[in-house]
Amino acid sequence: MQFGLAYEMQRPALDDHAVIEETIEQCVLADEMGFDYVWFVEHHFLTTFSSSPCPEVIFGALSRLTKNIRLGFGVVILPYHHPVRVAERVAMVDHLSNGRVDFGTGRSAPYEQTGMGIDPRDSRDMWEESLSMVPKIWESDYFEWDGRFWKVPPRQVLPKPYQKPHPPIWVAALQPTTYQLAARKGIGVMALGVSAPSVLEPHIQDYRTTIKEADPVGGFVNNQWLSSIFGYCGEDNHEARELCANSLKTFFGPGRPYVQDQKDIYSRLLEQWGGIPEHLVHNFSRYIDVKEVTDEGAATQFDLSGGSALAQKIWEEMDSDTLAERGVIVAGDPESCINAVKLHEATGVDQVQFLMATETIGHEQVMKSIELFGKHVIPAFN
Repeated sequence: MQFGLAYEMQRPALDDHAVIEETIEQCVLADEMGFDYVWFVEHHFLTTFSSSPCPEVIFGALSRLTKNIRLGFGVVILPYHHPVRVAERVAMVDHLSNGRVDFGTGRSAPYEQTGMGIDPRDSRDMWEESLSMVPKIWESDYFEWDGRFWKVPPRQVLPKPYQKPHPPIWVAALQPTTYQLAARKGIGVMALGVSAPSVLEPHIQDYRTTIKEADPVGGFVNNQWLSSIFGYCGEDNHEARELCANSLKTFFGPGRPYVQDQKDIYSRLLEQWGGIPEHLVHNFSRYIDVKEVTDEGAATQFDLSGGSALAQKIWEEMDSDTLAERGVIVAGDPESCINAVKLHEATGVDQVQFLMATETIGHEQVMKSIELFGKHVIPAFN
């Protein structure tokens, strides 16, 4: 099992310098404590929610301040950039870090796409064309391309990556169709939906089966599955779970970027988190038409007569212990965190990626949590 940290570089009040300095300090400590990866998003226009528009720049600093931890683009939004520039920047960071780069790809959401002048209807095709181009740029002496979105006359593009033939390639994925697309293209899945491991397990199995027949876009198949979750380790089990659950719910709160304009988002989040727990089914029984129940008593298939407002209310009342025991969050004291990671390990996950530094969890708390993971949790899986 590998351990990673994800960074949105959030800040409740706009203080760019503080969040940059604190993020670097956290990543240096994560390297010292045995974390395997740090992953940085690429977001634009999301004031206070994300201060990470250019991961390659902060990776330039981290490449010289860290020794072992891998630097993951999580992700490069391919429609925003000319593929030649993507290939150049990722390869340069790969050299600066002596071959510690992973290349995650994605296409973002309409709010950011339109701000960048991208027609959202073109974003999937742009991602696919760029994804086809970048590995070929790395592997070719002279590269040329005549495509729908980009045209490149014969040119030599340097530098080539330090890793041969190139860094591992991934895609950000929120739904089963993307998991299968990743398998067919022979690239790793970054499952960013924050789901219970029991919910993801059949999709992981399908991915492993399909990737055996992959036609890889790059020079090799990257058969890896990463699950993104919220993580926080503390000495007080209850307090740590409550802090992490609050962080999760704030992140996905009404109007936030990952839920904005999505229909029935809280019903879907309830399903992703393993269904409505038995005690909440009982509390709201007059409004819930249960279709399917697990052995643990959770309603995994259900209709809510109160609609989206009721789904949001039930979502808000999902307790921290249920979230931790299902592995939706890896939170609590070290023993609790170890038990939650084991749930993910049992489903075949290769890496758990924690979003730990959020607007509700301060720098000193994050530093302590990283230290506790390094001293007690990570060694349990080595």
